Amino acid sequence: MSLEKIRESLTSKISPVLESDYETKLASVLIIIFDDTPKILMIKKPITMNHHGGEIAFPGGKISNEDNDLLDTAIRETREETGIIVEREKILGQLEPVTTLNSGFTILPFVCILNKIGDLTPNSEVDEFLEIPLKSFLETLANDSDPKHNSIQEMYTFTFEDHLIWGASARMLKQITAKLK
Repeated sequence: MSLEKIRESLTSKISPVLESDYETKLASVLIIIFDDTPKILMIKKPITMNHHGGEIAFPGGKISNEDNDLLDTAIRETREETGIIVEREKILGQLEPVTTLNSGFTILPFVCILNKIGDLTPNSEVDEFLEIPLKSFLETLANDSDPKHNSIQEMYTFTFEDHLIWGASARMLKQITAKLK
Protein backbone atom coordinates (compact mmCIF):
# COMPACT_ATOMS: atom_id res chain seq x y z
CA MET A 1 0.00 0.00 0.00
CA SER A 2 1.74 3.15 -1.21
CA LEU A 3 1.36 6.64 0.20
CA GLU A 4 0.11 7.72 -3.23
CA LYS A 5 -2.74 5.15 -3.17
CA ILE A 6 -3.59 6.20 0.39
CA ARG A 7 -3.57 9.86 -0.67
CA GLU A 8 -5.92 9.13 -3.61
CA SER A 9 -8.28 7.06 -1.46
CA LEU A 10 -8.51 9.50 1.47
CA THR A 11 -8.66 12.83 -0.36
CA SER A 12 -12.09 14.40 0.11
CA LYS A 13 -13.89 17.72 0.45
CA ILE A 14 -13.23 19.46 3.77
CA SER A 15 -16.23 20.88 5.62
CA PRO A 16 -14.86 21.71 9.08
CA VAL A 17 -18.13 22.90 10.64
CA LEU A 18 -20.78 20.69 12.23
CA GLU A 19 -24.17 21.85 13.41
CA SER A 20 -24.34 21.95 17.17
CA ASP A 21 -26.90 22.47 19.88
CA TYR A 22 -26.40 22.86 23.61
CA GLU A 23 -26.37 19.10 24.14
CA THR A 24 -23.84 18.28 21.40
CA LYS A 25 -20.20 18.51 22.44
CA LEU A 26 -17.98 18.98 19.40
CA ALA A 27 -14.42 17.71 19.01
CA SER A 28 -12.04 16.78 16.23
CA VAL A 29 -8.97 14.63 15.71
CA LEU A 30 -6.16 14.50 13.21
CA ILE A 31 -5.30 11.12 11.72
CA ILE A 32 -1.66 11.32 10.68
CA ILE A 33 -0.32 8.78 8.20
CA PHE A 34 3.43 9.00 7.64
CA ASP A 35 6.60 7.28 6.39
CA ASP A 36 7.43 5.46 3.14
CA THR A 37 6.19 2.22 4.69
CA PRO A 38 2.95 3.86 5.87
CA LYS A 39 2.38 4.13 9.60
CA ILE A 40 -0.41 5.76 11.56
CA LEU A 41 0.15 7.81 14.72
CA MET A 42 -1.99 7.16 17.78
CA ILE A 43 -1.65 8.17 21.41
CA LYS A 44 -2.36 6.39 24.67
CA LYS A 45 -4.11 8.66 27.13
CA PRO A 46 -3.08 8.62 30.79
CA ILE A 47 -5.28 6.41 32.96
CA THR A 48 -5.93 9.44 35.20
CA MET A 49 -7.85 11.42 32.54
CA ASN A 50 -11.55 12.09 33.19
CA HIS A 51 -12.63 11.21 29.65
CA HIS A 52 -11.22 8.13 27.90
CA GLY A 53 -8.41 7.54 30.41
CA GLY A 54 -6.05 4.75 29.33
CA GLU A 55 -7.60 4.51 25.86
CA ILE A 56 -5.82 4.61 22.51
CA ALA A 57 -6.90 7.57 20.39
CA PHE A 58 -5.86 10.03 17.72
CA PRO A 59 -4.48 13.44 18.68
CA GLY A 60 -7.35 15.85 19.12
CA GLY A 61 -9.89 17.24 21.52
CA LYS A 62 -12.86 19.50 22.05
CA ILE A 63 -13.38 22.76 20.22
CA SER A 64 -12.46 25.93 22.10
CA ASN A 65 -13.45 29.57 21.68
CA GLU A 66 -10.09 30.34 20.02
CA ASP A 67 -10.80 27.89 17.17
CA ASN A 68 -12.52 29.16 14.02
CA ASP A 69 -13.69 25.65 13.13
CA LEU A 70 -13.08 21.99 13.88
CA LEU A 71 -10.04 21.84 11.59
CA ASP A 72 -8.41 24.55 13.72
CA THR A 73 -9.23 22.37 16.73
CA ALA A 74 -7.59 19.27 15.25
CA ILE A 75 -4.46 21.18 14.24
CA ARG A 76 -4.18 22.98 17.62
CA GLU A 77 -4.76 19.85 19.68
CA THR A 78 -2.27 17.87 17.58
CA ARG A 79 0.37 20.55 18.12
CA GLU A 80 -0.33 20.60 21.88
CA GLU A 81 -0.30 16.80 22.29
CA THR A 82 2.52 15.85 19.91
CA GLY A 83 4.53 18.96 18.98
CA ILE A 84 3.71 18.32 15.30
CA ILE A 85 2.79 21.47 13.36
CA VAL A 86 0.49 20.78 10.40
CA GLU A 87 -0.69 23.55 8.09
CA ARG A 88 -4.32 23.55 6.92
CA GLU A 89 -3.13 23.03 3.32
CA LYS A 90 -1.67 19.63 4.31
CA ILE A 91 -5.09 18.23 5.28
CA LEU A 92 -6.26 15.74 2.62
CA GLY A 93 -9.81 15.34 3.71
CA GLN A 94 -12.10 14.18 6.44
CA LEU A 95 -14.10 11.15 7.47
CA GLU A 96 -17.71 10.97 8.60
CA PRO A 97 -18.31 12.28 12.14
CA VAL A 98 -18.29 9.71 14.94
CA THR A 99 -20.05 10.02 18.31
CA THR A 100 -18.54 8.67 21.50
CA LEU A 101 -20.97 6.63 23.52
CA ASN A 102 -19.71 7.24 27.04
CA SER A 103 -18.77 10.95 26.89
CA GLY A 104 -21.22 12.18 24.23
CA PHE A 105 -18.76 13.95 21.92
CA THR A 106 -19.35 14.22 18.19
CA ILE A 107 -15.89 13.99 16.65
CA LEU A 108 -14.95 15.12 13.15
CA PRO A 109 -11.83 13.22 11.98
CA PHE A 110 -9.42 14.89 9.54
CA VAL A 111 -6.66 13.06 7.64
CA CYS A 112 -3.19 14.14 6.56
CA ILE A 113 -0.11 12.43 5.15
CA LEU A 114 3.35 13.54 6.23
CA ASN A 115 6.67 12.24 4.91
CA LYS A 116 8.00 11.97 8.47
CA ILE A 117 6.97 13.16 11.90
CA GLY A 118 10.29 13.88 13.65
CA ASP A 119 10.62 14.02 17.42
CA LEU A 120 7.35 13.90 19.32
CA THR A 121 6.76 16.02 22.42
CA PRO A 122 3.95 14.73 24.67
CA ASN A 123 1.89 16.98 26.91
CA SER A 124 0.01 15.88 30.04
CA GLU A 125 -2.74 14.30 27.90
CA VAL A 126 -0.35 11.75 26.34
CA ASP A 127 1.06 8.74 28.13
CA GLU A 128 2.61 7.06 25.08
CA PHE A 129 2.94 7.47 21.31
CA LEU A 130 2.18 4.52 19.04
CA GLU A 131 3.66 4.48 15.53
CA ILE A 132 1.66 1.64 14.00
CA PRO A 133 2.35 -0.03 10.60
CA LEU A 134 -0.85 0.81 8.74
CA LYS A 135 -1.41 -2.20 6.46
CA SER A 136 -0.98 -4.94 9.09
CA PHE A 137 -2.89 -2.86 11.66
CA LEU A 138 -5.96 -2.47 9.43
CA GLU A 139 -5.94 -6.25 8.89
CA THR A 140 -6.68 -6.76 12.61
CA LEU A 141 -10.24 -5.44 12.16
CA ALA A 142 -12.73 -7.51 14.15
CA ASN A 143 -16.24 -7.09 15.49
CA ASP A 144 -16.22 -5.92 19.11
CA SER A 145 -17.87 -8.63 21.19
CA ASP A 146 -17.38 -6.92 24.58
CA PRO A 147 -20.93 -6.30 25.85
CA LYS A 148 -19.76 -3.15 27.69
CA HIS A 149 -18.60 -1.68 24.36
CA ASN A 150 -21.27 -3.08 22.09
CA SER A 151 -24.19 -0.75 22.70
CA ILE A 152 -24.68 0.18 19.04
CA GLN A 153 -24.71 -1.85 15.85
CA GLU A 154 -21.31 -0.88 14.48
CA MET A 155 -18.60 -1.65 17.02
CA TYR A 156 -15.15 -2.83 15.99
CA THR A 157 -11.72 -3.48 17.41
CA PHE A 158 -8.21 -3.25 16.08
CA THR A 159 -5.12 -4.54 17.88
CA PHE A 160 -1.52 -3.41 17.96
CA GLU A 161 0.90 -5.32 20.16
CA ASP A 162 -0.88 -5.45 23.55
CA HIS A 163 -3.17 -2.48 22.79
CA LEU A 164 -6.87 -2.83 21.98
CA ILE A 165 -8.36 0.01 19.95
CA TRP A 166 -12.16 0.19 20.13
CA GLY A 167 -15.03 2.69 20.21
CA ALA A 168 -14.88 5.92 18.21
CA SER A 169 -11.24 5.43 17.16
CA ALA A 170 -12.03 1.96 15.80
CA ARG A 171 -15.04 3.32 13.89
CA MET A 172 -12.75 5.93 12.29
CA LEU A 173 -10.24 3.21 11.37
CA LYS A 174 -13.07 1.15 9.86
CA GLN A 175 -13.89 4.10 7.58
CA ILE A 176 -10.23 4.20 6.46
CA THR A 177 -10.28 0.44 5.84
CA ALA A 178 -13.37 0.81 3.64
CA LYS A 179 -11.84 3.68 1.62
CA LEU A 180 -8.57 1.81 1.02
CA LYS A 181 -10.24 -1.29 -0.48
